[in-house]
Amino acid sequence: MSDQATPPRSLAEALRVRDDASLAALLRARPDLITPVPTDLTQLATRAGTRASVVRALERLDRFALQTAEALAVAADPAPYDELLGLLTGDEGDQAVAVALPRALRILREQALVWGADDRLRLVRTARELLAPSPQHPSPTGLGPTVQEATSGMSPGRIQEIVTAAGLASTHDSVSAVAALTSLFTHRKRMAKLLAGLPEESREVLSRLVWGPPYGQVTADPAAHLRRLLDLGLLLPTAPGTVVLPREVALHLRAGRAHRTTEPLPPAVEAVSVHRPQVVDGTAAGQAYTALATVEELLKDWDEGGPAVLRAGGLSVRDLKRTAVALDVAEPVAAFWVELAYAAGLIASDGEADERYAATPAHDEWLEQPPAQRWARLAEAWLTATRTSGLIGGRDTKDRTLSALGPGLDRSAAPEVRHRVLTLLTGLPEGAAPAADSVLARLRWERPLRGPQRDDDLRTRLAEWTLSEAEMLGVTGRGALSGHGRALLGAPVVEKARAEEPEGPGDKLPVHHHVTPVLEPLSPAEQATASAAAVRLLAPQLPEPLDHVLLQADLTAVAPGPLQRPLADVLGVLADVESKGGATVYRFTPGSVRRALDAGQSASDLHAFLAAHSRTPVPQPLTYLIDDVARRHGHLRVGAASAYVRCDDDAMLNEILADKRAAGLRLRRLGPTVLATQADPATLLDGLRAMGFAPAAESAEGDVLIARAHAHRTPPRTAPEPVPDGPPVPDTTLLTAAIRAIRAGDLASTTPRKQPPPAGGALPRTSSAETLATMQAAVLTGEALWIGYVNAEGSASQRVIAPIRVEGGFVTAYDHTADEVRTYPLHRVTGVAELAEDA
Repeated sequence: MSDQATPPRSLAEALRVRDDASLAALLRARPDLITPVPTDLTQLATRAGTRASVVRALERLDRFALQTAEALAVAADPAPYDELLGLLTGDEGDQAVAVALPRALRILREQALVWGADDRLRLVRTARELLAPSPQHPSPTGLGPTVQEATSGMSPGRIQEIVTAAGLASTHDSVSAVAALTSLFTHRKRMAKLLAGLPEESREVLSRLVWGPPYGQVTADPAAHLRRLLDLGLLLPTAPGTVVLPREVALHLRAGRAHRTTEPLPPAVEAVSVHRPQVVDGTAAGQAYTALATVEELLKDWDEGGPAVLRAGGLSVRDLKRTAVALDVAEPVAAFWVELAYAAGLIASDGEADERYAATPAHDEWLEQPPAQRWARLAEAWLTATRTSGLIGGRDTKDRTLSALGPGLDRSAAPEVRHRVLTLLTGLPEGAAPAADSVLARLRWERPLRGPQRDDDLRTRLAEWTLSEAEMLGVTGRGALSGHGRALLGAPVVEKARAEEPEGPGDKLPVHHHVTPVLEPLSPAEQATASAAAVRLLAPQLPEPLDHVLLQADLTAVAPGPLQRPLADVLGVLADVESKGGATVYRFTPGSVRRALDAGQSASDLHAFLAAHSRTPVPQPLTYLIDDVARRHGHLRVGAASAYVRCDDDAMLNEILADKRAAGLRLRRLGPTVLATQADPATLLDGLRAMGFAPAAESAEGDVLIARAHAHRTPPRTAPEPVPDGPPVPDTTLLTAAIRAIRAGDLASTTPRKQPPPAGGALPRTSSAETLATMQAAVLTGEALWIGYVNAEGSASQRVIAPIRVEGGFVTAYDHTADEVRTYPLHRVTGVAELAEDA
């Protein structure tokens, strides 16, 4: 019989007959198996059976693949395909399950959780231990132990009593008695006849246990209907006062099903409304513009240095509230924008003694980019970030409050959930908004929870946050995925919109005809291409910045849209923002005009600026306001005495001294035109301005000091790295190298030798003289040898080599395991053995 026809006796043998593509699929699905790279296929199989690796693999199965593994855990070992199919379909059969089962088995085999041919299916032992029923860990199937397992500690006499009560012939040993009882419980007709003879109360007890949990409590003197079940072995004792429903009995009562509900197909993502694609794209573009404006306003607010960093890291609750007020949003929304700017590398801590948050140098580069490119950078950072703003305000495992920008916010599952939620949206027609419940149901099928369902499941919350954050960021509009959102994911974009589609929340879509595409996370190069496509689609949707405002007689200016940056910067100094929205309203006040004058502008500069950028004539009240503030600006001069006030108009100084509000400044006259105080110049300036004056600061030389805002920047900072969810998925180059190394090591460990291999897989051991003589002989004969080798780092390995030359304490040979010519120091060769002639 050929090797291909011989059934594998272990997982290692099953892996050994796989081709390279199959091994690559395994390592891609379970990247923890090559961290580090196994030395051979036996070690790979051993690692694939470790508890940590199996648990991780099981947690990444979809619901039906997991149900298939659970069914195998309660089946015979090994189990034929028909038995597994019967456990999943029951006696009535289920066509959908029959069609889906080959795919589920293919997944389990690909991930090395199941091995063997269809007539001998074996679940990896560790997976069987995790999924099989036990008193400590109930099976998700709700089944209990088999008759053989439940009677393992029962006395032979009691077993014979049960066999006799069930109408079976007594046997001479417990093994055959248990086998007879098992045969009875698994025979449909005989079992039905046995159950038909039970009283109704007894059948009611069995019905309560049939779907689990299979354990129940009984008293020392049970009632007659319970005693009947115990006598027939339909309930078996497991401990004093505890009984269990045997697995075979439960399966009969379930009509052969291992699960109450088998879910071979994923639930469809339903659409609750449909909008024209143009409306969706326009709404999403508006949200994208709002997102850019909000982040810009946040960075502007922190331009001269933002909030202080808490000792434990992060923002204080008070600073988050202040930021929310400045952005005019709720605190959770403000936390999202702060975390997004941090993830994009636009803000960071400055690292100084009095550590504060501030904009990074990358922020200035970001501001110079076109709006669509700035949005793409924010969207990319959001897609890949593991920091989760929705957790802010909650508690960590040590009952400490989680703060914005603080530690403890990383959740490695966040990027995967975000990507999957958006991918599900790509499976809907253009302009269709999904029902949130159907999205959550689909995610739960794809990654079912281990253990009981919980309302606070992290993946569910991540999905809910993804839907709301995508809307705020402009990836979706009105709940539907936008065109630039699709492009960002690398999904095909429907360029031609369907104008005939109705619009309205009541319009339903026949979603069962739409198949969700499989979109894998993109590589950096692929993401750059996708982002460029998203920028091309978004750019025409964003409003063009305006170069004008509308001045009004009530000392306000209306910006009917986004303003060009120079105009917005100057206007932000000259006036205060009164309201935001589609049109921004600015109000001119004496304080705002004085702020512009303090920044170095003159009255003529302000008049010229307003005349150049207003589509309406400059109102007289605004002209008078500027002239009036400018006329008084700098009339008083403040310097250091600690501080002094000088003015050529002694009457104004007399007015200041007579004002009761100046008492706190403790001014005294030094001369007809000079007042002095112990207060510092900044306090004196603020005090005089509060009294209604407009003083100007001056230098020691008597020149007016221009109070310009100084932007505070952190040193160069990189964006925070996402916390990976386990080892990264290996790329093609790494997979190729790893498979080559594993096969080479396997060749060395399995090649036949003339002498038996050392016990326990140890390296061959020979003396130095014997090693040298064998090497020299192999050079003459051209034979291959099996050697043990220890490298300079102390790592041992087995190799198959064909020596070419031996000289100077080194052997040059063709290494079959590495498929290249190498030179080895002889003192690092532990030993050598000749290969069998048929190797």
